[in-house]
Amino acid sequence: MILNYIWISFFLIALLVALAKVVLHFVGHPEFGGLDIFPALINATFESSELAVMKIALPLIGVMTLWLGLMKIGEEAGAIGWLAKIVNPFFSRLFPEIPKDHPAHGNIIMNFSANMLGLDNAATPLGLKAMQSLQELNPQKDTASNAQIMFLVLNTSGLTLIPVSIMMQRKILGAADASDIFIPLLIATYCSTLAGILSVALWQKINLLDRVLLGWIAGVTTFIGGIILYLSTLTQEQIAVRSSFAGNFILFGIIAAFLIAAMRKKINVYDAFIEGAKTGFETSIKIIPYLVAMLVGIAVFRASGAMDMIVKGIAYCVEIVGGRTEFVDALPTAFMKPLSGSGARALMIETMTTHGADSFAGRLSCIFQGAADTTFYIVALYFGSVGIKKTRYAVAGGLIADFAGVIAAILVAYLFFH
Repeated sequence: MILNYIWISFFLIALLVALAKVVLHFVGHPEFGGLDIFPALINATFESSELAVMKIALPLIGVMTLWLGLMKIGEEAGAIGWLAKIVNPFFSRLFPEIPKDHPAHGNIIMNFSANMLGLDNAATPLGLKAMQSLQELNPQKDTASNAQIMFLVLNTSGLTLIPVSIMMQRKILGAADASDIFIPLLIATYCSTLAGILSVALWQKINLLDRVLLGWIAGVTTFIGGIILYLSTLTQEQIAVRSSFAGNFILFGIIAAFLIAAMRKKINVYDAFIEGAKTGFETSIKIIPYLVAMLVGIAVFRASGAMDMIVKGIAYCVEIVGGRTEFVDALPTAFMKPLSGSGARALMIETMTTHGADSFAGRLSCIFQGAADTTFYIVALYFGSVGIKKTRYAVAGGLIADFAGVIAAILVAYLFFH
């Protein structure tokens, strides 16, 4: 139901802003471009619907087919079940609805691993596979279960250990030290993830004082801290090379492990792959209506100029109370991130181009870009793939994680760069 209200709101706000611009144009303020607004809105609907199908759904078919085929091999070989046993102490408390030896545990941890390594192409099909396995356990097929909500919010929090693409973009735009945002970004994205876990855990009344749960959170925190300390000693080029090698080595190692385990069990690897791969095409086609709906709404909202009005309004309010406004120039990236990953990236690049890659706004926009993920896109993609219509508090939990990431990003940016 909440997606229905959000989607309608995008169009209604865009309509109100467009009508206001037209009125202002005819009363003597042509600088608002009122006569151009409705062609811009219609163009935005065409471009975003084409983007949803041609550049997201169709290219996803190949990746989905590959990875769901490989996941089927891993499932029949017992590799995913083995992985599930390792993480079961943690996930049995974070996802109490999932049975102890269910393959969903392994699917979830593989999705998280791909996300943390920045392997987006692998993370998406793995995440869709995990959502499908959770749907098998869902007694109400049109309503998101507690486990599905926890999984989705953790995805929207966007925990990424190695933001190579952001650092490389900074290098291209002339940053003196492209990796200087690395540690601040990791702090911000970890705050986002932790906020997501805590908010959903409170909703679901999960015991956060459980010793095992606290131990795992402390262990992950220590592990992330160790990676931060190690990578902080490297140059940007070294970080890019080593992280790229590590991520792709681990990914290929998973594929090899699945195949070896399957051969040891004398499984027909080819047939298993084909069986799993068939679902890749079906899933990719199924998500198209959900993607088109969400991306068109977001595009109309952005094209109307509503996003710019929100940013200017915040700047005005901050100035009135005498606060610092340096962060406001980077806010478009923060506002766009929950709506569109490509749109947020474009705004990040625009901010660095306008203000400089090493400016406060330029650095902060990069931290915003990596601090969280595209909440509404992920909701549409993951829930749409299994036919979930009633999202309950999933969107609210995702936005809480996003907001925590934004606040943390602003604080660490002032701490490190101002």
